[in-house]
Amino acid sequence: MQILEQEKVPAPQAPAAPRKGWRPQFNLLRWFSLASFFIIAAVALGLGYISTRFVVDESIERDSMLTAQFIQAIGEAEIRHAGITPSRTMGEMLDPRLDHAYADVSPQSRAAARAEFLDHVEHLPDILLATVYAQDRTVVWSTNAELIGARIENDDELDESFDMQSPVSTSYHEIDEQRPEQRLLHEPEYLFVENYIPMFNADKSKVIAMVEIYKEPVDLVGRIQRGFKAIWLATLIGGAAIYLGLFWIVRRAAILLQSQQKQLIANETFVALGEMSSAVAHSLRNPLANIRSSAELAQDIASQPAQKNIGDIINQVDRMSRWVRELLVSLRPMNDDFETVDLVLSLEDTLSAFEPLIKRSNVEVRFPSVSAPPVVSHQVLLTQILNSLFANALEAMPKGGVLTIEVDSSVPGYLSMILTDTGKGMSKQQQQMVFKPFFTTKQGGLGVGLALVKRIMERFDGSVELTSREQEGTRVCLNFKVATGGVYGAQHSAGRG
Repeated sequence: MQILEQEKVPAPQAPAAPRKGWRPQFNLLRWFSLASFFIIAAVALGLGYISTRFVVDESIERDSMLTAQFIQAIGEAEIRHAGITPSRTMGEMLDPRLDHAYADVSPQSRAAARAEFLDHVEHLPDILLATVYAQDRTVVWSTNAELIGARIENDDELDESFDMQSPVSTSYHEIDEQRPEQRLLHEPEYLFVENYIPMFNADKSKVIAMVEIYKEPVDLVGRIQRGFKAIWLATLIGGAAIYLGLFWIVRRAAILLQSQQKQLIANETFVALGEMSSAVAHSLRNPLANIRSSAELAQDIASQPAQKNIGDIINQVDRMSRWVRELLVSLRPMNDDFETVDLVLSLEDTLSAFEPLIKRSNVEVRFPSVSAPPVVSHQVLLTQILNSLFANALEAMPKGGVLTIEVDSSVPGYLSMILTDTGKGMSKQQQQMVFKPFFTTKQGGLGVGLALVKRIMERFDGSVELTSREQEGTRVCLNFKVATGGVYGAQHSAGRG
C-alpha cells in the first residue's frame, strides 16, 4: 500500500520588523498638497494685506489732499470776499492776538474774514474736531472750547507739518488718551483721520498757522470696506484656483508616476521571470516528454490495475507541460501588432471547442445570437483569453450551473463581452489579488491566466473588470475598443509592413 506523507504546512510567522534605516515611500501628492497650501496661503495673505494697506493709505492720502486744497481755497475766497488786499493770506488772519499787527488790514475785516472761514471749517462734513494753531503751537480756535488757549508740545505730526510746509495725515482706529488734542466731540465708529493743513504767509515761504481737522469720512470708510471685501474675495478665489489647478496637475502626475512605477516593476518582474521560466522550461521539456513516452509504452503492456496509475502519470505530465506553456506565454513580451477581430465569431469558436467539457460539467450556456462590430485585438491572444475565462468558469461550477454570455455595445467606441457564471465565487480579498501574477484560488493552478488576460486587454486599449460574491458566482467584463476601419486598417498595414 502506498503511504502518502502528510504535507507540513509552516506556521504563520509574525511580520518582519522594518529594517534599520528603512524609509517609507515618498508621497508626492501629500507633500505637495501641504507645502503648496501653506505657500499659496502665505503669499495670498501677504498680497491681500499689502493690497488693503495700499488702498487705505492711498484713499486717506487722496482725501487729505482734497481736504487741504478745499480749506486753502476757502481761505483765499474769504480774503477776497472781505475786501482784504491780495498781498495778505488767511493764515495771517487766524491768530486774534495779531489783529493790530497789520496796518493795511482793519481789525474788523480780519475778524469778519476769520469768522467766515472758521464757520466753513466748523461745518465741514464728517467733522469730529477742528483746531487752529498759531505759530507758537497755541490753540487760537477750536470746536472744542476746552482746547482754546492750550499749547501743544511734542506733537511730531504738528511739528512735521510746520517744518515740511506740507499737509500731514494720519489715520486712527482708537482715541489716544495721552494726546490732549484728541478731545473729539464724539466717539468715532470705525476709522477717523487727522489732517494738518498749513496756512502760509503772502509769499508762501513760511507757515504761520495750522488747521487741524479730525474727521470720520463715512463714505470713504464704506468704500474702503467694500475694497477690503473685493480684495480678500479675489485673493481667496485666486489662491484657491491656483491651489486646485496645481493640485490637479500634480495629482495627475502622481497617478501617472505611480502607474509607471508599477508598470516598470511589473516589466522587470516579467523579464526576470521570463528568463527563469525559459531556463526551467527547456530543462523540463525533454524529461517530461521522456516520462510521457515511457508511460504510454508501459500503459500498452501494463495490467489492468496498473492502467489507472499510469494514466495518472500521463495526466500529471500533461498538466505540467500545460503549466510550462502557460508560463512561457504569460511572460512573453507583447508586440505592437493588432488585428480587426470578430468577437462574436471567436466566442462561437471557443464554445465549440469547450462543448464536450460543457456537457460533462452539466453547465447550461446562455448566449443569445447577436451582431456586433469588429474589435481591436489579436486573434491568437483573444482565443487564449477566452479559453482561460471559459476554463475558469467551468472549474468554478463542478456540479453544474449556468454560464451567461452577453455582448453590449451601449458605450460609444467600445464593445463589452460579459461572462457570468453561477459558481462558488470569490471573497473580497481574493478579488483584490486576482489579477496579480501567480495568485490562484485553484488547487494546482499556476495563477497566470487572469494576469495574462489583463495584460492582453490593456495592450489593445481595453480593460477587464471582475466582480464576484461567494457562493453566488463571478462576473467578468471585457471592454474592447471598436475597430474604426480606416485608422486601424492603416496602422495595422504599417505595422505589418
